[in-house]
Amino acid sequence: MLAKSAKFVTRTVLVKNNDLDKSYNLLQRVLNNDGVIQEERARRFFEKPCYTRKNLAYNRCQRIYNAEMNKKLQFLMRKNRVDPWPR
Repeated sequence: MLAKSAKFVTRTVLVKNNDLDKSYNLLQRVLNNDGVIQEERARRFFEKPCYTRKNLAYNRCQRIYNAEMNKKLQFLMRKNRVDPWPR
C-alpha cells in the first residue's frame, strides 16, 4: 500500500499479522508525538481566558527552559572541549 503523499504514509498505522496491541501502541505513540492527545485533553472542557493565557505563558517558559537546558547538556556532552580546571 503506497500513497502519493508522504504525510499520509508516515501517519498511517498498518496492522500486521492481526496484532492489534502493537498497532494500537504505535498509533498512541504517533498521536502523542504530534500533540493530538494533549490538545484533545486541553479542549475537553471550557477554559476561562485567564487560565488560557496562564497556560500559554507557562508553556512558553517551559519551552525556553528546555531549550536552554538542552543547549547546556549538549555543551557538557561534547568530548573535545578544553578542560576548565587543568592540573
